[in-house]
Amino acid sequence: MKKLYKWLLNTLPRPLLIRLSYVFRWFAPLVYKGNNVTCPVCGKSYRKFLSYGSSVAHRENVLCPYDLTLERHRAIWLYLNRKTDFFTKPDLTMMHIAPEQCFLDKFKKQENLKYTTGDLVSPIADLHFDLHAIPLEDNQYEVIFCNHVMEHVKNDLQCMKELYRIMKPGGWGIMQVPIDASRNETYEDWSITSPEEREKHFWQKDHVRLYGLNYPNRLEEAGFRVDVVDLSELMPEEEFVKYRIPKTELVYVVNKD
Repeated sequence: MKKLYKWLLNTLPRPLLIRLSYVFRWFAPLVYKGNNVTCPVCGKSYRKFLSYGSSVAHRENVLCPYDLTLERHRAIWLYLNRKTDFFTKPDLTMMHIAPEQCFLDKFKKQENLKYTTGDLVSPIADLHFDLHAIPLEDNQYEVIFCNHVMEHVKNDLQCMKELYRIMKPGGWGIMQVPIDASRNETYEDWSITSPEEREKHFWQKDHVRLYGLNYPNRLEEAGFRVDVVDLSELMPEEEFVKYRIPKTELVYVVNKD
């Protein structure tokens, strides 16, 4: 069963996985019933979380079986609740690129948000467009989320600049990416084109780069001011274990002055 799960996870196209996940979420929590770990987004506890990731970067006990949060989603949720007025500030305009299912319904129901989602192919997005040339006017959104997207795009700097362009002055956003903390520099090699080699070098078959510790510099080059949030400042030691968030999971908050 575990082999089948991993094969489906790494073989099926993203739009189909998104659709199937809505079925999966109804029976998986029964299998993992328990109290060892908790998802702060859905509020449910389990014996353990599901495994997730490619064969190169597979991780055990990380995927919530109900709302499908991963480490980054739980980290973002805690940051939003403990360090921002995201849930209370009135009339916030928000663009959510590649909207995560665990956030989608919750954000849609927020009365303080004018919430729009965008993606190239996702069946749950409101708008469909290429991030390299966003068909929207300048200075539209106070908040922009774009998580685990930049490792997929051809020209990440261009996409970052487009997001900077549509963000209002004074706006902010969250832009997470997979980061190899052992690398100082981002690793790119455009001669690597096969899915198998990309997985080996960049951790996933559809990734085209692997970010290093210089990721904030790339965001700054696009115009953003970057705050790197260490969750140790927000969470006691026991919560890292309870929520299954590694201490290496930093939150990258971008700002437009």
